[in-house]
Amino acid sequence: MARLTLLRHGESQWNLENRFTGWVDVDLSPKGEDEARRAGMLLASVPVDVLFTSVLKRAMRTADIALTEAGKTDLPTHRDQALNERHYGDLQGLNKAETAQKYGADQVHIWRRSYDVPPPGGESLADTRARVAPYFDEHIAPLLRAGTNVLVVAHGNSLRSLIMIIENLTPDEILKTEIATGVPITYELDANLSVVTKSVLSSPGE
Repeated sequence: MARLTLLRHGESQWNLENRFTGWVDVDLSPKGEDEARRAGMLLASVPVDVLFTSVLKRAMRTADIALTEAGKTDLPTHRDQALNERHYGDLQGLNKAETAQKYGADQVHIWRRSYDVPPPGGESLADTRARVAPYFDEHIAPLLRAGTNVLVVAHGNSLRSLIMIIENLTPDEILKTEIATGVPITYELDANLSVVTKSVLSSPGE
């Protein structure tokens, strides 16, 4: 039995400013740093043998802060752009409210919430899954099958892609899946990578 834990990075500065971030390398906000520390407190009791992150600063810093808080430093670490956030193309850096005014709220909603319609110059969620899935199959799944406990610190849409794979969700189901910043989701998986248990970890009283 292996444990797969997923953690979305803490709030970034552009999350705070309501901007499309995508692959722009924006750092954590002070709130995001606090979220990472709280996540670390929750991860202290979760077995972790190896770490995977994207190559974006907000994910790497979240992992560093959380694992330091958890007392789990010096883990074998793999970083790859396959785990990066969905690329928002021409929308990157734009304020979401201003973008709705420019393109129309209905069109922006389609870009943000459809499964396979990308924004101009960017990726759909289907495109994101298409790069996450082979990376998972090649690098993460073999470790899990061998009983290794894996932590992945990444982004809303790359983690949605992993959840879609692990839970065998349809496009409609994954679009309804929300992933909070700084809140670990942990799965116990059998040797066939079927889900035995799933837990969303939260602080006492939350």
